[in-house]
Amino acid sequence: MAFFMTTILRTVQRCLRKVFYAVTSLTGDGVSSEYEAWRRRFLWERLRIWFWIVLFSLLTFAARDIYNIFYPLKELAQVPTELRSYSLLVYTVMIVSVFTCMVIHRTKFGRRHPGLLFLFLSWSLTLTGQIIATISGFAAPNIIAWTLIFLSQAIVMPVRWQIHLGSQLVVLGYYFGVNTAFGLKVPLPDRPDIYNVTLILYLFWLCAICDIGVSLYDRLQRSEFRAHRELEKAYQKLGEAEAKYRSIFENAVEGIFQSTPNGRYITANPALARIYGYSSPEELIEKCTDIEHQLYVNPNRHAEFRRLIEENDNVSEFESQIYRKDGSIVWISEKAYAVRDENGKILFYEGLIEDITKRKQAEESLRVFFHAVSHDLRNPVLGTLMVLKNLLNREVGEESVRSPIPVTRSTLERMVQSSDRQLNLINSLLEAHISEVQGVVLQRQPIQIHTVIESAIADLELTIAENQVTLTNLVSVDLPSVNADLTQLWRVYSNLIVNAIKHNLPGLTITLDATVRSDMLYCTVADNGVGMSKQQSQRLFDLYFRGNTNRHSLSLGLGLYLSKQIIVAHGGDIGVESAPDAGATFWFTLPL
Repeated sequence: MAFFMTTILRTVQRCLRKVFYAVTSLTGDGVSSEYEAWRRRFLWERLRIWFWIVLFSLLTFAARDIYNIFYPLKELAQVPTELRSYSLLVYTVMIVSVFTCMVIHRTKFGRRHPGLLFLFLSWSLTLTGQIIATISGFAAPNIIAWTLIFLSQAIVMPVRWQIHLGSQLVVLGYYFGVNTAFGLKVPLPDRPDIYNVTLILYLFWLCAICDIGVSLYDRLQRSEFRAHRELEKAYQKLGEAEAKYRSIFENAVEGIFQSTPNGRYITANPALARIYGYSSPEELIEKCTDIEHQLYVNPNRHAEFRRLIEENDNVSEFESQIYRKDGSIVWISEKAYAVRDENGKILFYEGLIEDITKRKQAEESLRVFFHAVSHDLRNPVLGTLMVLKNLLNREVGEESVRSPIPVTRSTLERMVQSSDRQLNLINSLLEAHISEVQGVVLQRQPIQIHTVIESAIADLELTIAENQVTLTNLVSVDLPSVNADLTQLWRVYSNLIVNAIKHNLPGLTITLDATVRSDMLYCTVADNGVGMSKQQSQRLFDLYFRGNTNRHSLSLGLGLYLSKQIIVAHGGDIGVESAPDAGATFWFTLPL
């Protein structure tokens, strides 16, 4: 019978060992290093509490036995002499073990290895009595002590169920294995056997319930720890995002605001305070309590702002004049939208404000400039040109009779050419400034590039002939169409051809070509002229840049600048490849 029970216990131990390693591998891999560090610290802190609980419980039981020596207790009268004689020794050894663990607990070793400290004290409490009993020649099943120890461990330190299971298996293995091997008996007349079915079931379920409870708590704690870490990460990301958007809010060039429908600012950034002339957003919010009457030069503009935003939920490029803190007037452009509640009621407005005073001043200056150019320069040139052309169109005989000033026809032709050049310069100057302020306006339509080139060549036929230019058009009629402005592209080709003629001697050869590259149409205007340096090529498309090879003195360098503006407006690019005495190849691209 003893051999049979020993075999069963060994089999159970092997099974439990396999389960222990399997579960450890499953749960251990899933525990992060952060959680393991937290669990180690938790176990170390709870050990201190358990030490004091064990110490006071041992002292109470030791006090009971000491009291029993002088004043025998009836409840202990039936306890065998063997058990009563060794109990004080056992308690003494246990108390010493507790104090030893308390000392080790304060060391670095104790902090790093609280699990070993747990097992050491647990086995000190459960095995001390067993070893002394074995030496004394009997078995001592201390069921009360085991129950208190296993339950107190599970309640006070409900983590790492593996060490709980280890502490239990060692004491139970010792009790059933060693006592069976030596054939020891319990010193109780009515229960001499070391085991019975009731005892085994009790110990099994006691350990199982404790370990399951620890495992469930440990799993719950692990989940809460992970959730807490995820929450911390979420808060960290939220903080980073808030810091990023706070930086954007604080450092934005445009004014950012939130305002109520009744005309008060809720929030404002430093840029808005600067636009309005206040030292800080707080000062702006505090002192500007009536946006309609304090800010707007025309109070009706704010009413119009509210009307538009209520109808469309947003407003864009809403331009108005406003008073700054010092009473000066500036122009602003507002872009805002309405924030509504679930019932559709407007809670507040949110948007951007840009200071457009400089732009307005530039537009006003440009209008004055246009007026001056149109009336003070362009109109007199047009008048002179009309007179010269009328004189030039008269018959020679009629001219000699009616004209009081003797002017030859060649002189009139040179005067007409000069006036034409002046008019072209004035028109180019106007176009350049319009494109600077308003950009290039395109009227797009599907066109074939060869039709644009043929039109430009036809219009420049006289200039090409006068300068003895050999022009070769290699552009195929089978090229795909482009969505572009025909007139503006005509101007680009005209400018490039005229630019080549203007900067070279007569007898020039010009070649036009176009090919498809990826999703772009690649167009070239190449000549075999004098070329240019790398420094000239880099500045060629700048406003008012003039090359030093220009044979005509009257030029502002606007043609290539306008050509670049047109090509960029189409979504393409433009450039030149050239070297001194190696000709020049102007190229530009257009999206297909």
